[in-house]
Amino acid sequence: MSETTEEIARRATAAFNAGRAAEAQRLCETGLKQSPDEPMLSHLLAAVLFAVEDNAAARLRIEASLARRPDHAAARLLAARIARVGKDFERALAHVDRAIALSPRRDVFIEKARILDQAGMAAQARAAWLAILKVIPEHDEALARLGRLSWENGDFDTARTVLERAANPAAPASVWFDLGLVRQDVADLAGAAAAYRRVLAIRPDHAEAALNLGIVLQESGDPDAAMRAYACAYRLRPQMFGAIAMALTSAPHGRLWIDPAALKRALNSAG
Repeated sequence: MSETTEEIARRATAAFNAGRAAEAQRLCETGLKQSPDEPMLSHLLAAVLFAVEDNAAARLRIEASLARRPDHAAARLLAARIARVGKDFERALAHVDRAIALSPRRDVFIEKARILDQAGMAAQARAAWLAILKVIPEHDEALARLGRLSWENGDFDTARTVLERAANPAAPASVWFDLGLVRQDVADLAGAAAAYRRVLAIRPDHAEAALNLGIVLQESGDPDAAMRAYACAYRLRPQMFGAIAMALTSAPHGRLWIDPAALKRALNSAG
């Protein structure tokens, strides 16, 4: 006796939640052979395919599900996520707006903020992240993205305020790097250096943080420490040599290097 759709879906969900994506996919595909138009299995298969980054197939499956259940909020949300990852932002916004109309939950508004952000709609994205923070004041992603967008917009006060809230012990390197940029722009050199050092503690391969650390240390009047930071940046990414040379000669506490080969030797020895 064949299993019901509900039984197949239950087994597939259990397999997926246990990390057995291939088994979940096989179960969904078996169920769809029995019931090709079953929207629940199409939705579940789309989720599995999306999780394993088969986005093209996931999009076909979620569209098949929505063809049968156009007003299913969770399916609309998944369709929005798939479209966003595929950079089809117009379609993503259409799906997420429909999901909001059907079921205005927090996760749907967060998804809309991500879509606006990744679509480059900066003003709308800032407003969306700010609205999320009003409801969830310590939402790490909203703090980080509002901080970055505010910095890009030249609103350093807002950027610094929210990024310092986001920069908790578990924050990723990107948050600390953005905080370093903001502090550097408002001439908090010690604070910027501390942020860039935190980036390098989390991600020792972050060449941009090493370069910027060198710049703020140089501006702080510590050329020896700056050279060590520049040497780290050069070791991580030799293509940064031009930026390092420019930084060394342009800051108030810079050093003049006429011979590029001599500078390269100095960077190698400082490292």
